[in-house]
Amino acid sequence: MTQPTATLADELLEAHVRHELSALKGAKLKKFLHREVEALLEHAQTITLARVISPDQVMNLIRRVVIDMELDAGIPELAAELATEVVNAPVQKETRLGDILSREQASAFVEEALELRHQRERVIIEIMAHPVYQELVSNVVYHGLVSYLYEDNLITRSVPGVGSMMKFGKKMANKAVPGLDETFERRIKAWLSESLPSLIVRSEQFLQKALSDDELRDTVMAAWVSLEDRSIAELQDGLGDVQLQEFVVLGYDFWLHYRQTPYFQGCAQAVVDGLYARYGDQPVMNLLNELGVTQEVIIAELEAVGVPLVDVLREEGYLEALLRRRLEPFYRSTAAKKLLAGVDG
Repeated sequence: MTQPTATLADELLEAHVRHELSALKGAKLKKFLHREVEALLEHAQTITLARVISPDQVMNLIRRVVIDMELDAGIPELAAELATEVVNAPVQKETRLGDILSREQASAFVEEALELRHQRERVIIEIMAHPVYQELVSNVVYHGLVSYLYEDNLITRSVPGVGSMMKFGKKMANKAVPGLDETFERRIKAWLSESLPSLIVRSEQFLQKALSDDELRDTVMAAWVSLEDRSIAELQDGLGDVQLQEFVVLGYDFWLHYRQTPYFQGCAQAVVDGLYARYGDQPVMNLLNELGVTQEVIIAELEAVGVPLVDVLREEGYLEALLRRRLEPFYRSTAAKKLLAGVDG
């Protein structure tokens, strides 16, 4: 490249950079964004989702970014600190539970939950059959029966001194016949063991009848009324910063394990398959419309976030450097040399 040609190339490069910088600010930048978004969405009216990105590409993206990506050890610490900031924020004391979830919304959730009668009956049956519950019933009945026999029956309440006499007689009988107490206890528990199945059945029948839709609705809504005027901070009372951070760490550990399970991957695959079964052969714009992503929405967000970001990048000199990295290779290329040499000639 001769000296005049090189000088002309430099001048053209400088003019081109100034032109682009001028076009990427203020009203010109906004006009450019409007025009390009409109043109892009015109293509979205005809290009299908499957042509833009395939189901396999989406699943591979999920595997790379969600499932396999190594996460820094500082993430749970940061999340715990931010969670603490949220819990301790003034808005917790200023906000009532009812401000977040109205009574009408709570009632609607209750009504939907009441529709799950089969699940409710199954939960009751499983609770009744659990060994811990059966042991609880056995202990409650045993201690209630012993308490009634020695302390709280009709005779001991009506006749002064009888309760003390019965306790005294129990002590004397144990001294006279060692092990009598254990025998008595063993017989009562043997009786309970035999009677427990029928007790459980009656408990289950009682709960199935007692936990009717009306009873549950009244109980839940009564609890809601007692809570809806309490602040979020009051409801969080007793949850200290340390406990909150531990819960965040536990949740993070759960997520690290959960994302690797076949269950999570199967759910992700089902979502992708369902999405493409419905929208894969349709224009991208159909999906965007379903999601409420219109041209107006895109432009509003670009002007709110994109334009200020471009301004910062221009002020910092990044935008000019980017343009020079992009344009200089052309003005130094052989093709440009030939074109400019023809102009010089």
